[in-house]
Amino acid sequence: MLVPAHVFREYDIRGVADRELSSDLIRSIGEEFGAMLVEEGAKEKTLRIAVGCDCRLSSPRIFQALSEGLMGAGVDVVDVGVGPTPLLYFAVHHLGADGGIMITGSHNAGDENGLKLMKGKASFFGDDIRRLRDRVALPIPSTAQRKGSLTSLDLSKAYVDRLCEGIDLSGSGLKVVVDAGNGSAGPLGLAALRQAGLDPDPLFCEMDGTFPNHHPDPTVVDNLAPLIARVKATHGSVGIAWDGDGDRLGAVDASGEIVWGDKLMVLFARDVLQKRPGAAILGEVKCSQTLYDDIKKHGGRAILWKTGHSNIKTKMKEEGALLAGEMSGHLFFADRYFGYDDGIYGALRLLQILAESKKTMRELLVDLPRTFVTPEIRVDCPDDVKFEVVERVRERYRKDHEVIDVDGARILFGEGAWGLVRASNTGPVLVLRFEAKSEARRDELRAQVERTVAEERKALTG
Repeated sequence: MLVPAHVFREYDIRGVADRELSSDLIRSIGEEFGAMLVEEGAKEKTLRIAVGCDCRLSSPRIFQALSEGLMGAGVDVVDVGVGPTPLLYFAVHHLGADGGIMITGSHNAGDENGLKLMKGKASFFGDDIRRLRDRVALPIPSTAQRKGSLTSLDLSKAYVDRLCEGIDLSGSGLKVVVDAGNGSAGPLGLAALRQAGLDPDPLFCEMDGTFPNHHPDPTVVDNLAPLIARVKATHGSVGIAWDGDGDRLGAVDASGEIVWGDKLMVLFARDVLQKRPGAAILGEVKCSQTLYDDIKKHGGRAILWKTGHSNIKTKMKEEGALLAGEMSGHLFFADRYFGYDDGIYGALRLLQILAESKKTMRELLVDLPRTFVTPEIRVDCPDDVKFEVVERVRERYRKDHEVIDVDGARILFGEGAWGLVRASNTGPVLVLRFEAKSEARRDELRAQVERTVAEERKALTG
């Protein structure tokens, strides 16, 4: 079989569904993934893997091929239906399954799809995905003694019940606008908010795999325009947005201002530390320095770590962290929850903070020092040189500055100013971000570092 190696990425498998994710390829992935888990598990035990899918038009075909492959490896498949990725994560924990696979293209275009894999309750990423790719390219004949079974299980009620555990928002008076971008989080997200005692105002909450209204990615400002407009028009308390598969949270204040992931993390960290003093809290390299300073100020142990949901979940377990988050809106609660990224649960925790404080997000963040931050800047760079470009930039700046190298190069320029250069793990791109106490200083650092990046890129590509 001709295997498109580029669809096997660092954290998941993803590609254009009808061109790059053929049924034969997906079937082989299912069989080899199942075989890997069988080989690493108890041979005498029949393994059970939960499988869910988002609402993309290609998901039913991929589900059928994937299930055939898994059953061919002797694995029993539990179909948990169409819904958000966190529903699949919940299913693995709730059922004590041996693994899980979510069929989703996340926030990518509607014609793309992919697979997020779990080995037990842990992420399956990096070297594991590369080993799976190699096995699919040179398949090992199946030694399964039996064909696995397929059963369907509706865990919607159990999931919503767990989401709402310990959260009662009735009587809060919160007016919540919700934009699900026609992704797979809409129905269950609304059900959870209603069970918690709210009457949400829904916007694009019907699942539609063609995403007719806007792209389901709340990190893109234009995608939040309808939500901002509705919040302002209805005098809403807060706007909530979910990405295509519901594992990321976007938020808009009552004034219509976007509150990015690191600012949300400040709110969550303060709440956790009030009840769990000294807790370890983890952010990623693109987060504002104000987040790390605020965690320390409130008595927490701040940890700066690599971007990527799989990296973060693994590090959280190592450190015993109670909370973690990314700029992109992936928010991970091990405090009162399972430690995985769930945009619906994140929304409920945010609304609980607003209800208990009786303040807006702007009011809660008014004491946070003001800084000037760029959005995430993406610079095209060929895959075969992008990591070397970052290494060269890192070594150049190390001569005169402290550089944090846990994921690329986060260059510290003093007085809270920093610049980031890192190679994307999902495409031929370098990611840059800058922060300083003034616009002028921020722009000066950006120009300087962008010039260095361009010089090193040219030196390697000609």
